[in-house]
Amino acid sequence: MNKLETRTLIRAFIEEQNREQLFYFNALGTEKGGYYTNKQKEYAINKAQSIGVRATSRLLCLPRRTIQRWLKAKEIKVKRCPDWVFDWAYWRRKRREKFSYYG
Repeated sequence: MNKLETRTLIRAFIEEQNREQLFYFNALGTEKGGYYTNKQKEYAINKAQSIGVRATSRLLCLPRRTIQRWLKAKEIKVKRCPDWVFDWAYWRRKRREKFSYYG
């Protein structure tokens, strides 16, 4: 299996996981009338605490403002993105600086 096939397989697996999580979120809502249930809100809040508000918004196809409103109502503070993103960006910047000397 070459590198391109591996990347394609990984992306397909991630997309499948995302679809499953979205399906689970939608399955939690059984009320009619277009309102989100408390179970859906709790699931979204837990996701936002683990992966961040923006990622949760993309994953569950919810407006970011809605998730932020739910978090504010529960008085929960969540960063825009998880801590590992800042570490990743730092090392990416360092790597780019290192290779810019060779160019």
